[in-house]
Amino acid sequence: MLFLGFSAGLPFLLVFSTLNARLADVGVETATIGFFSWLGITYSIKVFWAPVVDRLKLPLLDRLLGKRRSWIIFAQAGIATGLYLMAQVDATAAPEMMALCGLLVAFSSATQDVAIDAYRIEIAEERLQAALAATYIFGYRLALLVAGAGALYLAEFWSWQVSYEVMAALVGVGALTVLIVREPSVNHFAAAQDIAHKIEQEAAKLTHLNPRLARLVGWFYAAVAGPFLDFFRRYKELALVILLMVAVYRISDIAMGVMANPFYLDFMGFSKTQVADVTKIFGFFMTIAGSLVGGVMVVRYGVRRILLLGAIMTAATNLLFVVLAQYPPNIITLAAVVSADNLSGGIANVALIAWLSSMTSASFTATQYALFSSLMTLPGKFLGGFSGIVVASFGYAEFFLVAGIMGVPAILLAIFMIRNGHRLDALAPRNESKPDAEAESP
Repeated sequence: MLFLGFSAGLPFLLVFSTLNARLADVGVETATIGFFSWLGITYSIKVFWAPVVDRLKLPLLDRLLGKRRSWIIFAQAGIATGLYLMAQVDATAAPEMMALCGLLVAFSSATQDVAIDAYRIEIAEERLQAALAATYIFGYRLALLVAGAGALYLAEFWSWQVSYEVMAALVGVGALTVLIVREPSVNHFAAAQDIAHKIEQEAAKLTHLNPRLARLVGWFYAAVAGPFLDFFRRYKELALVILLMVAVYRISDIAMGVMANPFYLDFMGFSKTQVADVTKIFGFFMTIAGSLVGGVMVVRYGVRRILLLGAIMTAATNLLFVVLAQYPPNIITLAAVVSADNLSGGIANVALIAWLSSMTSASFTATQYALFSSLMTLPGKFLGGFSGIVVASFGYAEFFLVAGIMGVPAILLAIFMIRNGHRLDALAPRNESKPDAEAESP
């Protein structure tokens, strides 16, 4: 899981902040850079093709590797191909081709995430899932360090072409892992399949559908409609408020992140090495520290209070960038602001993940969490696409001010969640059990 986590994390920054730094470094217009952030929307809508990854068997690869490993290595082939092509493209002469290559990487990476999540759930029993998830996250963070600071160092001392070629080669770490590890033998969490079979039987009885159409009805309900219906039936009128909270909580953070590297490199004038040192390496450890602090605080004070604290800190740290934009470049000041930003981000993310996890039903854990994770990044990614226009029209200070103000709805909704905590606790799923894995064992 350490190496698969590395494989999952490697492509993310290469189509997001590292790509933005590359585009700014070679002279691509700021407004155009902002639109490139829409590549990240692919990660936010992966839930739409997740059922295909879960059900469809790839020809030949499925027989050689099995369902999960075949999809993972198929996605890795797309990532490596896309990164290699990005290394060869001149972004200033052909920004459209760069965007298409980036889309191939983003789509393949999001598909890999779906397959690895399924692999992690199915490879071991429930009591080991927390350890597997923790190892996966650590590998993911290491990959972010390599794709962030590592890519910037390679670009500084060699070129962007060499940087992206090395990143394409590093996809081999995940591919080698897939070839070595074993395929899961049992689907431990097969509740959706049971539900699909029941709906298929009922559809065939009540509507006299032919078997194929009945199976399609059952599959659609279990994969698509079931998670939504379960969520809305459970939380009733609070469901829309919860979804709104999920949608707006990270808008401020994600929108600001789109213009962070262009701000450091283009406006402030820091070198790629300085940006890598402060924002990637130092920022990496500050994010880990924020995650640890957030985890302890959630246990001590409860998830909703820390959810509110994270929302306040995220909006406040965006305002620190407004101050930073008013003064001449100073590496110490940059380090202080980046520290506050990453510390608050770590606290907010831990609280958000803990809160979302507590609201998922055992019958739809993976699907509902995928829906939540898609929704929590989609609005920020979409609005982030216009960030370059805001910067070009008004300036960086004004943009960061707007990004900070965008965090106010999350603060207000977090207060609402605290005030309605008893109602939410009463509606939350309790004592749900996973399907019995032993009954399905060979």
